[in-house]
Amino acid sequence: MYGMVNSLFLIKMQSKKILYTILATLLLCTAPCLLYAQSDALTTARSHVQKKEYTKATELYQKLYDKNPADYDLYNEYLDMLLTAKDYKQAEKVVDIQKQVRTGFPMLYVDAGRVMLEAGKDKKATEQFDEAVAKLNGDESWTRQTANKFIEIGQDDYAIKTYEKIRAQYRTDFMYAGVLSRLYAKKGETEKAISVMLDGGHPYMVNASEDTKAGLLEILGTDAKKLQAGQKAIIKKINEQPDNPYYSDLLTWLYTQKDDWDGALMQAIALDERLKELGERIMDFARYAAKEEQHEIAVKAYEEVINMGNDKPYYTVARNERLGVLFAQLQKNVSYTKEDVAALAKQYDEFFTQSPQYYINEAVRDYAKLQAQYNNNPKSGIAILQKALSQNGITKFLKGQCKLQLGDYNILDGEIWEASLLYSQVDKDFREDLLGEEARFRNAKLAYYRGDFDWAQGQLTVLKASTAELIANDALYLSILITENLAEDSNYVPLRRFAYADLLLFQNKDKEADALLDSIVTHYPEHPLYDDILLQKAKLAQKHRAYDKALAYLNIIHDKHGKDVLGDDAVFRIADIYERYLQKPEQAKKYYEMLILEYPGSTYIQTARNKLGALQSATIVP
Repeated sequence: MYGMVNSLFLIKMQSKKILYTILATLLLCTAPCLLYAQSDALTTARSHVQKKEYTKATELYQKLYDKNPADYDLYNEYLDMLLTAKDYKQAEKVVDIQKQVRTGFPMLYVDAGRVMLEAGKDKKATEQFDEAVAKLNGDESWTRQTANKFIEIGQDDYAIKTYEKIRAQYRTDFMYAGVLSRLYAKKGETEKAISVMLDGGHPYMVNASEDTKAGLLEILGTDAKKLQAGQKAIIKKINEQPDNPYYSDLLTWLYTQKDDWDGALMQAIALDERLKELGERIMDFARYAAKEEQHEIAVKAYEEVINMGNDKPYYTVARNERLGVLFAQLQKNVSYTKEDVAALAKQYDEFFTQSPQYYINEAVRDYAKLQAQYNNNPKSGIAILQKALSQNGITKFLKGQCKLQLGDYNILDGEIWEASLLYSQVDKDFREDLLGEEARFRNAKLAYYRGDFDWAQGQLTVLKASTAELIANDALYLSILITENLAEDSNYVPLRRFAYADLLLFQNKDKEADALLDSIVTHYPEHPLYDDILLQKAKLAQKHRAYDKALAYLNIIHDKHGKDVLGDDAVFRIADIYERYLQKPEQAKKYYEMLILEYPGSTYIQTARNKLGALQSATIVP
C-alpha cells in the first residue's frame, strides 16, 4: 500500500515538472512576441503623432501605459504627446496615476505644474512647482532631475530655488556652484553669478582655481563691463580674506583676461612677496605670458626674479628663460636689425660663459641657431654645438637634435659630406623615432642637392608615409618635384640647376642662387619648373623684404598655375605677407577665404581657417 502511494506521488510530481516545463517554454516563446508587439505599437503611435493623428495616438499610448505604468520613459513620451495635442484633462490624469506609482517624486510635481501652466491655470501651476521644491530631500539624483525639468520648461527661477534649497540644507556654497552661477548669468544677474562662482571655488580642492577660471570665463566672456564687475567682486573677496592667496591668484588671471598684463604682473609680484615664494609665482606668470606671446611682459617678469639676486633659487633659470623669450621675440619680429641680433648674441655669450652647465640644456640649440642663422656665423654655431656634444651629461635625445642642427650648419659652411655623416649617425641612433625620419629626410635632400635624384627618390618614397605630417608633406613635395621635372630624354640639367640653386639659397648665397634660377628660365623657357622657380624667387624677395615683388611672383603662380601643386602654397603665402608683413588684415582675409574656397583639400586649410577666424574676431568692435 505504501509503495503504491509513493509511486502515485512520484507520478504526480513528474507530471507537475512536465507542466512547468511546458509553461516555461511557452512563456519564452511568447515573450519576444509580446515585446515585438509592444515595440510595433509604440512605433505606430509615434507615426500617428507625426501625422498629427492624436486620437489614434492617444488610444495606443493609453493601452501601452495601462499595461506598464512603471515605464517612466513611456510615461514621459505619452505626456509630451498629450500636451502637444492640448489634451490637458488626460495629461492631468496620467500625471496623477504616475504620482501614485512613484510616491513623493518631486519631478512629477514639475510635470503637473507644466500641465497646469499650458492649460492656462497659472496659480495651480505655481502651487505644483512649489510642491516640487518642497518634496526635495537632498537626494543628488532627484535634485538634478528636478532642476533639469524646470530648465526644460523655461522655469529657471524654480531651477535656482531647487539648487538653493539643497545648498541651504547642507549649509555649503560649494554644491552646484557652477550650474547655479550659469543660471544666474542666463537671467542677466551677472554680479550674483560671479558671487556664486567665487563662493563655490574651494581653495583647497584639486583644480579649484582652474575650474573657477573656466566658470568665470564662461560668465564674463570678453565683455568689458562684466570683466570689471568680476574684478570688483574678486577685490572684495581679497579684502575680506587678505591672507587667502586663492582670490589674489584669480585677480592676476582676470587682469590677463582684460589684457592688462602690467596689472597682472604687479599682482603676481605682490602675492609672491607676501607669501615669500622667492619668485616661484612670478616665474609661473612669466611662462604663461610667454606662452600667450606677451613677450615684453614676460621679459619684465623674468627681470623681476633676476633682480632678486643671484642667491635666490630661480636666478639662473630666469636668466635662461628670459633669453629664450627674447629670441622668440626676435624671430617673430619681421623687421629685426643686425644690431638687434648682435645685442642678443652678446647676452647669450655672457650667459653661457657664466653658466656653462646650460650646454646640456635645450637653450644651447637657440644659442647656436642665433649665431649660425641670424648672425650669419655658421662656424660659431658649429663650435657651440660641438661643445654641447662633448659634455658628459647631455641626453641622447638632445645629442641627436644637436647633431641634426650641426649637420645643417655644416651645409651652411660648405661641408656637405660632414653633414651627411651627421645625419646618418642620427638615422642609426633613432631608427624607430621621428628624429630618425627627420635625419633620413635631410639626407634625401642632400642627395637632391647633389643631383642624385634616384637615391633621393628611394628615400622619399618611404618618408611620404611618415606619421609626422610635416615630414610627410615635405617628402611628398620633393618627390613630386623630382618626378614631374625629369625629362623623358634624361636631361637632368634644369633640375640639377634648380636643386643647386636651392642649396645656394640654404647657404644664404642669394645672388648666385637668383642668377642660377634666371638661367633656367632663359635656357629652358617652357620647362615645367617655372612655377617652382617663381616660388623660390618669391621666397628670396620676401627674405630681403621686397614684399611687393614677392606678391607679384606669387600672384603669377596663382593666376597661371593655380591648378598645379603650388597653387594653394602661393595663396597662403600671399595671405601671410598681407597679414604679418604689410599689416593689411582685409587683404589677408580675402586670400585666406580664397584658399578655403578654391583649395578645400589643402594642407593649409585648418591654419587658414584659424587665421581667418582670428582676423574676423579682431575686427569686431566690442
